[in-house]
Order: sequence, then C-alpha cells, then structure tokens
Amino acid sequence: MGLKVAQVFEIPGSPDYQKLIQEAGLDVQVVKRASMTEDEIIDIAHDADAIIGVGTFQPFSRKVIEKLKKCRFIQSMGIGYDQLDVAAATEHGILAANIPDYCLEEVSDHAMALILACTRRIVILNEAVKAGGWKQEPDPDIQKEVWPKMTRLKGQTLGLLGFGRIPRTLVPKAKGFGMRIIAYDPYIPESMFKELGVEQVDLDQLLKESDVLSLHSAFTSETEHMLGLEELKKMKPTAHLVNTARGGVVDGKALYTALKEGFIAGAGADVSEPEPISQDDPLLTLDNFIITAHSAHFSPTAFGELLMRPAREIIRVFKGEWPVGLLNPDVKEKYNQKWGK
Repeated sequence: MGLKVAQVFEIPGSPDYQKLIQEAGLDVQVVKRASMTEDEIIDIAHDADAIIGVGTFQPFSRKVIEKLKKCRFIQSMGIGYDQLDVAAATEHGILAANIPDYCLEEVSDHAMALILACTRRIVILNEAVKAGGWKQEPDPDIQKEVWPKMTRLKGQTLGLLGFGRIPRTLVPKAKGFGMRIIAYDPYIPESMFKELGVEQVDLDQLLKESDVLSLHSAFTSETEHMLGLEELKKMKPTAHLVNTARGGVVDGKALYTALKEGFIAGAGADVSEPEPISQDDPLLTLDNFIITAHSAHFSPTAFGELLMRPAREIIRVFKGEWPVGLLNPDVKEKYNQKWGK
C-alpha cells in the first residue's frame, strides 16, 4: 500500500508534490485541502503518513497529534512553528521539522532596512515631502523636529536579542555600516559569538548599551512579552527597537508608552500582536513607529525555494534519512522503535 501525505494548506503556485515525490520512486498519494481548525486537520490527516502544514498558523496541538495514527513526519512551512506542539510529537514518535534556512537574507535585509528607516527617519521625511514640505529649503519643522533625531550608524551599537540564523546573517551587513554588535542568547554556544566577532552579553547589558535593539527570538512561553515597560525603560532614550521576530515578544501597550513618553526614540516592526494589527491600535498614531505587514520573509526567489522544500524533506524521510530542520532530535530513538530505521 502506498503512502499518504496530507497537504493541509493552499498556497497559490505550490507545485504538484505528488508528482515530485513519485518521481523520486516513492508510491505516494497527496491529499490537499485547506484546513485551519483542529478538527479539519484531523479529518484530512488522521490516516496520513506525513503532513505538510504551516505551524505558525495551523493548530498542530496535542489534540491533533494524538489523533494521527499513522503519521511519522510533520513538515512545517517556513521558520516559525508557534502552533506545533513539538513535545507532543516527540511523545508519539513523530518527527517535527521546520525550514530553518528559509528567507535568511530577506529577513536580515528587512531588519537592516528598518534600522535605516528608523535612524534616518526615512518615512516621516518622505511623508513631509509628499505633503509639500520641501520647497527651496526643507520645512523649518523638519529641520527643528526631524533632523536632530537622525543618527549615523557608524560607531553605533547594534544589539541582537536572539542569535540564530537570521541575526547571524545580519551581522556582516551591520558591520558593513561600521556598527559594533552585541548579542544575547543563552542557547547559543560562546564559540558562535566569537566566530562572528560579536560580543556576548546578558539581557540587562543588551538593553542598556544598544543604540538599536533588533529582535530575533522565537515566540515561546519564555519570551512572551519579554520586553515590557520595565525593560524598555532600561534602553537609551535615543535608542530604536526593530522587531522582525514575533509581535508577542514585546508588550504592545508598553511599547506605545515608551514611544509616546520618549523612553526610546523609535521603533520599526514587521510583526504585531495580534496580526493583522488593529486599525485602532494607538501605535499607528505615532510618527516614530513604522510597521510593514509581516512582509520581511518574502521575495520571489525565497518563496520559490520554500515551495520545493516539503517534497524534498518527505523524500528524505521516506528514504530513511532525518529531515534537515528536525525540531525534536530527542525523538530519534522512539521513532526508530516505532517505525523502524
């Protein structure tokens, strides 16, 4: 009997995974249906050998995983896996994987763009010109209110909260602007910091010394609202906050207060809590807050690469190899006992 793969999302332009996997010599049937609730996922995937889904948006909860009687592999599209219960997958001998090398260049580019937009006040200057604020000389309000808040990047300190693949990709880009770089991540070995010439610091030092603080941590129970008003008050009043990670890492109300009261100078975000951001969110009334609609990950090149990965990873697993983005390496022994090597 052939293998069943449940594709529980619809993305325009996604390839024919069944054809791709069959071309690798595997007898596979791919069943495709957009499924956004626990019961919908269970309905299509309860008898599947593997699942392709989006662990950021779809609830791969313990309830779902306990109903997967044949599943040996869940492949999450993209880096995020906020709603994928990795512990439950491990308990049931199921491999769980993301795509950890997706959009590294795009997100690090976007973080750098937000850093520049904040420190060079790009958005407010653009809006001022479009409103007629540049005739012979820039409007006096621009010279009085905007220019004094613009900074050069050379010699500034970039702090990285999280030191995974994306911030490590950002490091040489920021160094190209002459920035000193410090980082906090208790889960990354000291050797990695030294290899990239980045100073390893604790969270308190990171907050106090950063001229720009760029967030790159995963969203977990440990990092939820990791930055509240108390933490933001430790930052320099001239500092900027950039968030291309997850909106929930920052307390939105605290961020509004910090920006409104001048505890920090500005913020640029690609993410919010919740998403999409509510149109009555007071952050949207501030001229020192920029947001870009969760777009940092995208380029046609990255998206094309992303769409090919599920088929490659399923082929890898069904041919007896471990997936590239395995999230639960502790599952290997149980997996081998349950499914065979």
